[in-house]
Amino acid sequence: MYPRILIAGIRGGAGKTTVTLAILSLLREKGLNVIAFKKGPDYIDSGWLSLFSGNPCYNLDTYMIPPNKVIRSFIERSEGDISVIEGNRGLYDGMDIEGTVATSELAKLLKCPVILVVDCTKITRSVAAIIQGFVNFDRDVYLKGVVLNQVANARHEKIIKESIKRYCNIEIVGSIPRFKDIKMPERHMGLTPHQEQEMKKETEDFIYRVADYLDIEKILKIARDAPPISYIFNDTKPYINGEGVKIGVIRDRVFQFYYEENLEELKKYGAEIVLINSLENKALPEIDALYIGGGFPETNIKPLSENVDLIKNIKENAQKGLPVYAECGGLMYLCKSLITHEGEFSMAGIFPFKLKMFKKPQAHGYVMAKVNEDSPFYEKDIEIKGHEFHYSRVIDYDELPHMCFTMLRGEGIVENQDGACFKNTLGTYVHVHAIGCEEWIKGVLKIAKNYREIKNA
Repeated sequence: MYPRILIAGIRGGAGKTTVTLAILSLLREKGLNVIAFKKGPDYIDSGWLSLFSGNPCYNLDTYMIPPNKVIRSFIERSEGDISVIEGNRGLYDGMDIEGTVATSELAKLLKCPVILVVDCTKITRSVAAIIQGFVNFDRDVYLKGVVLNQVANARHEKIIKESIKRYCNIEIVGSIPRFKDIKMPERHMGLTPHQEQEMKKETEDFIYRVADYLDIEKILKIARDAPPISYIFNDTKPYINGEGVKIGVIRDRVFQFYYEENLEELKKYGAEIVLINSLENKALPEIDALYIGGGFPETNIKPLSENVDLIKNIKENAQKGLPVYAECGGLMYLCKSLITHEGEFSMAGIFPFKLKMFKKPQAHGYVMAKVNEDSPFYEKDIEIKGHEFHYSRVIDYDELPHMCFTMLRGEGIVENQDGACFKNTLGTYVHVHAIGCEEWIKGVLKIAKNYREIKNA
């Protein structure tokens, strides 16, 4: 039941995303319906996983989502022939010395077999010592196979494989050579979103080349031998009826950072999702609320800022009370202006912030925010878990708007505050996951429904 595999690395950058994508392509070639998952707060890798699996990719995170809900979400969404999970960072890397929220903890929670990707650059026999250390570090982790990556030549491969066979009781399921002519496209601290990737064909060809060096039959056997996993479903009534509500979602090459579960949860309770393109649409369609996720506005800043009609229309609707929820890149879009290496560009001006892009992250990691007073979407005193990752920072503002979040962990927008409010608009650097933040779903549907009733009265 629930054939599954988790791809982990000895560290970040070991090649687990490349290996995961290659595995997905091989499984699809076999005619299997593959469901991909990404461990941790991540949008970019999830986008690539979705592209190669042919299905939406889902996120599993034990900080933002309670463990019981992680199990439930995994089981509910593992309706294909096999599930493939990509880990993050090194297998045992977490928030503290205990390995809290590490990939290994997710593997144990889901009783999931693990394949370890080992970067073999400039090492031979030591690879066996590394693998054996990973095996012995936590015997409750089902470490069942290894993929050797960045193998220099046949001699290099021979020594490594013989060392593993002598000292380790583990299956070698792949050995990938060092490709000098092409690699996965990167920017900042990770991959470039596939929506922006001009060389997507070359990237796909690279993944197919990598796939030639994996033993998919061994990988499939490991996945199918996974131990049973179950969950007792105690269904509850929906917390609010969103039937008939239309939620506009700006989703394009600029704003791509959405947890698929967030949109699914909105639809689950009756809402209709209306997609909007920030570069092409000149006005908002008939909607009851607007959701603007994260992304990289700075990489498309000229065409984004030149679509003045949509920018003005969003501001006019916000002034009339249209509920607007904007995360990170969405927040940037609603500010006064954004300064990039190309110059300063006017944005919607709903919030008085002037933002500037920097070369290094201005905030990166898990966050916790407390709602210090009632806001358009959240009730007072609740605590929200999420994450932030942005290269922009507020450098100036005329007058600080009403801020409804106090940051208990993380940076926020300014002066340890976040959650900028204007009428029914809320802008935040905090990304939330709907499975772990039911208050978000409740807030979005409630305010959208109220707005719809007032509009139609």
